[in-house]
Amino acid sequence: MTENRVRAALARVIDPEIRKPITELDMVSGVTIDADGGATVDIRLTIAGCPAATRIETDVREATESVVGEGLARVVVSVMTPEQRRAMTEKLRGGQGARSLQFSPDSLTRIYAITSGKGGVGKSTVTANLAVALAARGLRVGIVDADVYGFSIPGLLGLVTPPATPGGQSGMVKPTQVGDMILPPIGYDVKVISIGMFVDDTSVAVAWRGPMLHRTITQFLTEVYFGDLDILLLDLPPGTGDIAISVGQLLPHAEVIVVTTPQPAASDISERSGAVARHTGQSIYGVIENMSGLMQPDGTMLEIFGSGGGAEVAARLSAGQDTPVPLLGQVPLSVALRSGGDTGIPVVLGDPADPAAAAIQAIADRLATRGRGLAGLSLGISPR
Repeated sequence: MTENRVRAALARVIDPEIRKPITELDMVSGVTIDADGGATVDIRLTIAGCPAATRIETDVREATESVVGEGLARVVVSVMTPEQRRAMTEKLRGGQGARSLQFSPDSLTRIYAITSGKGGVGKSTVTANLAVALAARGLRVGIVDADVYGFSIPGLLGLVTPPATPGGQSGMVKPTQVGDMILPPIGYDVKVISIGMFVDDTSVAVAWRGPMLHRTITQFLTEVYFGDLDILLLDLPPGTGDIAISVGQLLPHAEVIVVTTPQPAASDISERSGAVARHTGQSIYGVIENMSGLMQPDGTMLEIFGSGGGAEVAARLSAGQDTPVPLLGQVPLSVALRSGGDTGIPVVLGDPADPAAAAIQAIADRLATRGRGLAGLSLGISPR
């Protein structure tokens, strides 16, 4: 039947924010085959003013025309009722409550908390580029920008809006709210949530104490719908403060990656951030040395900040773990890496031949090939 063929075509239309077929989201309320051989498709958007409305309507029309012919598709758009929206969000959550933690110890998502002992080591830049490199390999990736005081992930991934007036302040792309569920914006196929997306004036400092910080991170991990992720990266603030402790309490099964620079002063402090993670039950997966040197025209490396800091941190953090903590990679100083952060175009995409991009790609290869084992996980079944 033509109706069945149209519905099959509509099953290939993906909601660009939720990243699921609109048929699974109950967004198709009806398909009618007209007397002229065309088809009328009734769709329900999740909310009024849905930012993806135009794209969804276009994709629905094209999918329908692929069956009935060009110019023979009519699309009628309406909006879900509160009850329909509530049913959809409950379906997406798999029956879990609105306040349930998405990434429990039973989750198959690999979780990496990216931390550093001090600021200015390029932790956020490494996180953003790693996420994009992993997504480019076909993995489903998300980032929680947990650096509430110094949020920078949205800008690094180009999730910014132009100033409302000439010379004004740029903003950040806002999440879409569907009932009590928040849909994170997507940059370079990476789902991102950041406190900067909820602040009207990003030049104003966020001055919060511990309880408010804990509540914010909890909301990010419960109310933001990431869907099925292969990898979740958390960009933690520098140091060993409240947020690092909160993440350790909420995600004790997360693995920690410590970012440091080669000089001893940075490596000493970085060791402390890894130690705090271990106190909360997290394991340390590895160390990344950033700013490890500047490549010269003759192929030699100018070690502006010294050398050996990353390897030293890895060796120190290996004490107390069953398996040694590896040095995952050394990312050299790079003008392209810096300029990519300024323009919102990650170097792994904007200049993949750059030495820094190559180093990050090698680390991404290492992370991408790690499967999540099922040992110790509840499969939700019992023997008969």
